[in-house]
Amino acid sequence: MSTTSASDGTSLHYRVVGEGPRTVVLVHGWMMSGAVWDSMVERLDVAGLRLVIPDARGTGQSGQSADGHSVEGLAKDVLAVVEAVGAQRFTVVGHSMGGQVAQWIASHVPERVEGLVLLNTVPASGLPLPPEAAGLFRTSAGDREKQKTILGLACKKLSPEALESLLKVAGAVSAASIENAFDAWTKGGFAERLAKIVAPTLVVSTDDNFLPPAFLREAVVAPIKRARMAHIPGPGHYPQVEHPQETAAVLSAFLAGSAPA
Repeated sequence: MSTTSASDGTSLHYRVVGEGPRTVVLVHGWMMSGAVWDSMVERLDVAGLRLVIPDARGTGQSGQSADGHSVEGLAKDVLAVVEAVGAQRFTVVGHSMGGQVAQWIASHVPERVEGLVLLNTVPASGLPLPPEAAGLFRTSAGDREKQKTILGLACKKLSPEALESLLKVAGAVSAASIENAFDAWTKGGFAERLAKIVAPTLVVSTDDNFLPPAFLREAVVAPIKRARMAHIPGPGHYPQVEHPQETAAVLSAFLAGSAPA
């Protein structure tokens, strides 16, 4: 367990798993913390890897702030953590809004990103929701029933134990993070940057009602030069929780096939 500071002084908490020479940063999405990766990490062969797992500001054990929850702000927080662990080059794995953050990083410091995995990612262009859904999502801070409804809409293979675990994580996320990060990921706004990405890229789809494969292929795969797609049938929006073994296997295969020279 370690901490560093963001540019505005906010405390950023992160974990490191493994001591290998290759750094892999796992970036979580909206309404979650780095704990969302736990089930997958338990099943991942970390030989040769150093996993860096940050908690975004306002989540997990990181500090809270009134602002800084834009895609750019969260990406710069991740880069502050990367600096703290001394990684010049790294692979970044992002889930949902964390995939948006990962795209921002890979398109702004392409020379540092040696691999990019986008798991059920929100596109760089954003993902506007219908008014009723937007109202539910944006007002869900600290509301167990609303967050349970959101996870019920998002997931297809979530065990009761996993649901409770995610609700515990979500319940601790600050209202500023819930509201401001929601505004950020629905808006997007940097799709023109995707042409800057040079890293080998894997976009992972599932049977996600919000982000179906055909949509991801058009909005994310097509604009990134070296992107390809993999599909995990069965789970919804949280495959690293719903099907952690299969998700770990897909990630391991990508890492093995994209090892830096």
